[in-house]
Amino acid sequence: MTTQNIAAPRSPHLSHRRKRFNIEKAGWIYMRVSGVVLVVLIFGHLFYNLIFPGSVSVLDWAFVAGKFASPFWIVWDLLLLWLALIHGANGMRTLANDYAHGRFRTVLMWALGVSTVVLLVLGTLVLVTFDPCLAPTDNAELIAICEAQ
Repeated sequence: MTTQNIAAPRSPHLSHRRKRFNIEKAGWIYMRVSGVVLVVLIFGHLFYNLIFPGSVSVLDWAFVAGKFASPFWIVWDLLLLWLALIHGANGMRTLANDYAHGRFRTVLMWALGVSTVVLLVLGTLVLVTFDPCLAPTDNAELIAICEAQ
């Protein structure tokens, strides 16, 4: 009886094994990283909007306009929008891959992709082009911001 040498699975001479981009692994990593970042962004958003002002009744046009007069909060909410929407779309993609088959799965994937892109574009446009000085207000802080522009 003779023994043969069997090449290790990761041997360099196995040319049929190429390193390729793995979308499932990238999606899995994205879900973990974005989930951690989203927890920070969401709790920061809730703290600033609900706890910091002292009362929910303070939330009005002037509060939102004053918040969006700062580039910091625009970037914060843009990150929140993009990470949350892509996180949700990736989760829906995983569900569609698991439970849908054939043409129905293709339709679901296209619908998911198109709706995600449309919502990202519209949300980004709203945040980036928001003008806090459009509506008249009696908020002194907002009036000072608008007069400085």
